[in-house]
Amino acid sequence: MGEKIDVSVIILTYNEEKNIETAIKSVVKWADEVIILDSGSQDGTIDLCNKYDVKIRYREFDNYANQRRYAIKEIQHRNEWIFFLDADEYLPEELKSEIKLELNDPEYDGYYIKYRFYFLGKWIKYGSYYGTEILRLFKKTKADVSRDMNEHIFVDGKVGKLKNDFIHEDKKGISEWIIKHNKYATYEAKELIKFSKPSSLIKTSDNFGKLNGNQAQRKRWIREKIWNRLLPPLVRPFIYFSYRYFIRLGLLDGKTGLIFHFLHGLWYPLLIDVKYLEMKKKCAE
Repeated sequence: MGEKIDVSVIILTYNEEKNIETAIKSVVKWADEVIILDSGSQDGTIDLCNKYDVKIRYREFDNYANQRRYAIKEIQHRNEWIFFLDADEYLPEELKSEIKLELNDPEYDGYYIKYRFYFLGKWIKYGSYYGTEILRLFKKTKADVSRDMNEHIFVDGKVGKLKNDFIHEDKKGISEWIIKHNKYATYEAKELIKFSKPSSLIKTSDNFGKLNGNQAQRKRWIREKIWNRLLPPLVRPFIYFSYRYFIRLGLLDGKTGLIFHFLHGLWYPLLIDVKYLEMKKKCAE
């Protein structure tokens, strides 16, 4: 793509040997700087990273919000603009060209970008999944991160949207997906325990969720005001799955879509609720 763009790409890693090269290859000749923030990988992740012109930093993992906040606030970057890329994601040429053109004369302090999610090799187009916008490109002096799990980056300034998508495609397979989401469910359940405390209710609700805000803020508001407060545990996963699969037409994603929407839209939130109820019982004892 010619001259590199003045962007620092940050990739968080932990045992990502099956994914990391695709992510790095998509940005290493495009971005002025690529930084790997690893949390103790025990596979071949770091060896693969060392094959490329990237910087490697280490931080012990505690939660995703702190990991991203550390990457923004504590790591030295050469550039004003940061792009967060997960290890199982990559940037297509169309998006890189759009970003390069946009940053020649940026109108905004951050940009929302849609992500195209692949599961078992298939693009998941329905079930309210495609079209989700995530703030990944931003000025480091304007950005911060909210909450621990389902963390969001927010910008103190004007925010725009880009037209092209970035790609999410995890190559680890279904067993690793189950293991990862079992771990995520534990984090989510702990968040629900914290959220159930009155002091946490006030803090999280005022921090990010807004019904009249952007897409991410509206989703956060619905999660905090309706999902966490009004819908009962063990019931809400079935409501959510029905909404995604039938009302939002997840059934049009075919056999692979059925597997994904069942696992992500029913099994995963049900697992969170079961863990939450178990933790709540232990706290009461």
